[in-house]
Amino acid sequence: MTSLTNSINIGVIGAGAMGAGIAQVAAQSGHQVTLYDNREGAAQEAIEKIAKQLSRLVERQKMTADAVDRTLAHLHPANTLDDFADAGLVIEAIVENIDVKQAVFSSLETICSADCILASNTSSISITRLAAGMAHPERFVGMHFFNPAPIMKLVEVVSGLMTAGHVAETVYHTAHQWGKKPVYAASTPGFIVNRVARPFYAESLRLKQEGVADCATLDALIRGAGGFRMGAFELTDLIGHDVNYAVTCSVFDAYYGDFRFQPSLIQKELVEAGMLGRKSGQGFYSYGEDATLPAVQYCPVSDSQIDPASLASDCVVSGDLGVLAPLTDRLSASLGQALSVSSTKSKVGVLRIGDANLVLTDGRMACERAQAEQLDNLILVDLALNYDTTTHLALSRAFGVSDHVFQQAVDGFALMGVQVSEVTDSPGLVVMRTVAMLANEAADAALNGVASVSDIDTAMTFGVNYPIGPLAWGDRLGVSSILTTLNHLQQAYGEDRYRASLLIKKLATEGRGFHE
Repeated sequence: MTSLTNSINIGVIGAGAMGAGIAQVAAQSGHQVTLYDNREGAAQEAIEKIAKQLSRLVERQKMTADAVDRTLAHLHPANTLDDFADAGLVIEAIVENIDVKQAVFSSLETICSADCILASNTSSISITRLAAGMAHPERFVGMHFFNPAPIMKLVEVVSGLMTAGHVAETVYHTAHQWGKKPVYAASTPGFIVNRVARPFYAESLRLKQEGVADCATLDALIRGAGGFRMGAFELTDLIGHDVNYAVTCSVFDAYYGDFRFQPSLIQKELVEAGMLGRKSGQGFYSYGEDATLPAVQYCPVSDSQIDPASLASDCVVSGDLGVLAPLTDRLSASLGQALSVSSTKSKVGVLRIGDANLVLTDGRMACERAQAEQLDNLILVDLALNYDTTTHLALSRAFGVSDHVFQQAVDGFALMGVQVSEVTDSPGLVVMRTVAMLANEAADAALNGVASVSDIDTAMTFGVNYPIGPLAWGDRLGVSSILTTLNHLQQAYGEDRYRASLLIKKLATEGRGFHE
């Protein structure tokens, strides 16, 4: 299957940020593009705005003046929908209202040729539902770009029940020709990204509600240890709480109230108060002229200088540390000698610094794990994307661990160049529970045929800039570790929200990974 050639004219309906961005992408790829908006003059205004944006790229030497001239020569404002009569692909990017969209496509079916592909940029409305009532639903497909369209690589190519295979393939290859990263998705609520991403917000919101840590510290951990570009609170402030909350409610309702997608009361309050984030000047953070972001809560290092020589004799490794193993190399390098290895067989990997026994979280609270495994002075270590280089980690301690013992752990991490934030003892700490839930939702999407494992990971890395696909991260951790964490989270909360996907249970039993 081939893509649409440059000789094929493209139509775009809607001259807002998304529509104009899509038109720019198609024009830069060599197509003649007709842009329409029902507000008189809006299409021409959008083209003029594109011209200004492209001129800035010329000033920054990111684009040549000739390339800008060619792009602008390919953009044409439309007066009516009749101007799409010769289009081979028409992409709708208007208000998220099913009645309005269906009325537009009903008109297009009478205007466009029989072989013209009709596409919607909808982010939340069912492609199957939009196609209902169309004379030729087989030529209708979802083509979901991400904002800003000229920059963001992902395009979700969404097939409804009646979408013809060759139509989806043509749109897929066309998006690829336009320099995008297309993925195939079935028309289910949220498609890929807006479904799989829900736990990213939900877990941080729950941790805040439970008082585990403040917003700034939780965001810093998600960025620093997790490797994400933004934490949940700064990201929802950027998106707008009205938008983010509405998407969550939409997905929750579409899945008949499945508790996995339950909206947050904290976010509901922000919306009701009009505290929508950056656009209103106040969300989780303040954005006024004199506003300053709250400080991240780091544990202070001992006032007295840490003596590596005296600490070296108190650092011991027991059992298999698994993904925590790189910390031993960092600590050894800081101490100037290899760590002692305990001859005592241990079922769980333990890194001892002084009197502190450090263990990777498995979804249980430190207090219950200390009791179950009879570990004194237990301190749990949160997940990190890369323990070789991370500079920030969350720790939580079991009840009864003294400040002196906890300080030994903080000082040990300081020698490794790692700042520590102590969070209240809670199941799964911060990054681990977030990643486990992202992998769980991604696994369920794969199980239900929403998209392939590889397309899901591609969608999350190129659509929302995750540092690694959630299923690839699950493979790195081990599917059995993800299952253990989820089971412990479910036991701790007693909620269906944390139920493990059947795919995770199956792969863990078979000893396979998501990508095998």
